[in-house]
Amino acid sequence: SPLRANVNLSARQFRTPDLAGGIAEVLKETGLDPESLELELTETVVMEDAQATLGILETLKSLGVRLAIDDFGTGYSSLAYLKRFPVDTLKIDRLFIAGLDKNVEDEVIVAAMIELARGLGLTVVPEGVETLEQLRRLRKAGCDVAQGFYFSRPLPTEAVAALLRRNQLGDGPWTLQDIS
Repeated sequence: SPLRANVNLSARQFRTPDLAGGIAEVLKETGLDPESLELELTETVVMEDAQATLGILETLKSLGVRLAIDDFGTGYSSLAYLKRFPVDTLKIDRLFIAGLDKNVEDEVIVAAMIELARGLGLTVVPEGVETLEQLRRLRKAGCDVAQGFYFSRPLPTEAVAALLRRNQLGDGPWTLQDIS
């Protein structure tokens, strides 16, 4: 699948007047396919003033960009908003993933979040995956995408291309399809 650039937006950035106009301008200047850009907002930011948030999200969505709710499960979200907000991705907070191979409660909660997200047609991305055992449990629960130090620590720009080449050659731990 094509590479996607994910950009975290702070509460202040999200509430900036004409955020959508600025993003549209950047997309035009760079020639980036809007589908290749995913804007990430924390659950807390999304839940502040739900009506205003809905309008902003709809405007951003009209540009063709993807939207993600980050750190899901740690804020005060209402599940009703998940079906109202035009988001594409639900990112499960690392707090739940850290306990995945240590206690059954986190495993049950993560499995429910995955099922909920998939049932709503959302991509689900568990954050903070650090071990093969966590990865196996996520795969068993139905995940085919994950994020965390298991795959790579933060890298300088020049090292990213080498990492992508290694994965293309099958030498990287990037696919969950082969994990069981």
